Amino acid sequence: MNATNTSTSTQCVDIGASAISDLLMAIYILAFILGLIFNVLMLGPIFQQVRRQNVKGIFLLNLSLSDMLYLFTIPLWINYYGQDHHWNLGVTSCSVAGFLYYSNMYISIYLLCCISVDHCLVVTYPLRSETHRTSCYAWAQCAIVHVVVVVLHILVLIYDNLKDAHDEKNDNDRCYETYPMQRPVALFNLLRVGFGFLLPLLVLTVSYWKILTTVGQSPGLNAQAKRKVRMLSFGVIGIFSICYAPYHIILLARSLVFYQSDNTQSDGSYCQFEQKMHFFFSCTLALSSLNCVVDPVLYVLVSNGVQEEVNLCWRRNTRTQTEDHALSTYSRGQPNSNKYEN
Repeated sequence: MNATNTSTSTQCVDIGASAISDLLMAIYILAFILGLIFNVLMLGPIFQQVRRQNVKGIFLLNLSLSDMLYLFTIPLWINYYGQDHHWNLGVTSCSVAGFLYYSNMYISIYLLCCISVDHCLVVTYPLRSETHRTSCYAWAQCAIVHVVVVVLHILVLIYDNLKDAHDEKNDNDRCYETYPMQRPVALFNLLRVGFGFLLPLLVLTVSYWKILTTVGQSPGLNAQAKRKVRMLSFGVIGIFSICYAPYHIILLARSLVFYQSDNTQSDGSYCQFEQKMHFFFSCTLALSSLNCVVDPVLYVLVSNGVQEEVNLCWRRNTRTQTEDHALSTYSRGQPNSNKYEN
């Protein structure tokens, strides 16, 4: 692309063919394969819990379905990075893929909050929470989470008129990599960091802190049970932070620099900062996609019912394989009786 045919986006940040495309493509391929396998394997145990009207099972089913919906968009991102950041599928597909990506991210975050609060209530107020923990209660919370997140992202797409999602000026076919950042987008990013990450992280931390405090003071639990609860609490918060913290930290930094810098000049401090941050921001975005891989791990960690179903399926499979092996061994040891017939 020559200098006379360069858009504002490419002047601000030069996104060319580099090793980053191969790295990002590898991360998305890994997320797609492992995420699809793990979520499919977990659907059976989760459905069993939903049939029994288990509240956590309902939360986990919605989390799994959200992950599955996002997984089907990953091949589009694999193609995008395989083409060195060129989106050749049209503006609408870019917007839909981005919409599903960000919707899944925040649906997952808030469903994890629902699970942690539910777990906290069960541990700290077992008798009082029992009357409120119904299947209707769980479905209503899931519906609220889906509606609020989806409506907010639809409003952003409508308000932004898809321009931030896809910039087609002068053959610039990037998808969600438009520079410089637009002021409404920068404001929405700050809101996403505050209400989409920091607030849920606070809810998770307080919930599991109360769980740890209650369990630690319980004389009826042995040291092994208390250790398991501690590992669960730190595991959930740790996985949550690994998947989402890097992305939101860099997103916050990018938005603050945008407001504090002269972003009208392609060689200004803002564009220089964006150029330096592009590699790291792209990596954190890909890292956040791994939530669809680690969510099934959380299914087993946070739900005893799912653990029991997984163990039951494993025992059934092991027993079936043992019986088949014994039967085949027995059959090989018997004489062929067919030759004595007729």
